[in-house]
Amino acid sequence: MKRNWGFISTLLLLLGLAACQQVPPPRDEYVLARAALDAARSVQAARHSPGNWAQAEEAYRRAKIFYSEQDWENAQREFIRARLAAEKAENSARLIRQRTGDIL
Repeated sequence: MKRNWGFISTLLLLLGLAACQQVPPPRDEYVLARAALDAARSVQAARHSPGNWAQAEEAYRRAKIFYSEQDWENAQREFIRARLAAEKAENSARLIRQRTGDIL
């Protein structure tokens, strides 16, 4: 019987330690989102693709708030959303500018 309690307590300790594991800060996602926003800004995405640009800015703003609160999972999710929206905004703006003959 004593052997069973030792096994059970060890198992519970390991499960408890596994539950305490934290997600690391999403530094790569932060940098990639910032770079995507900068690239979109460089082609005037706010003017040519305002919907995607607004989504990118809003997701980035939320991500920075989550990051400052050390809510890594939500920060990572929002940085990814920001990057994707910024990439869409950049691509859309480039296409519009190319169609209209605007110099990139």
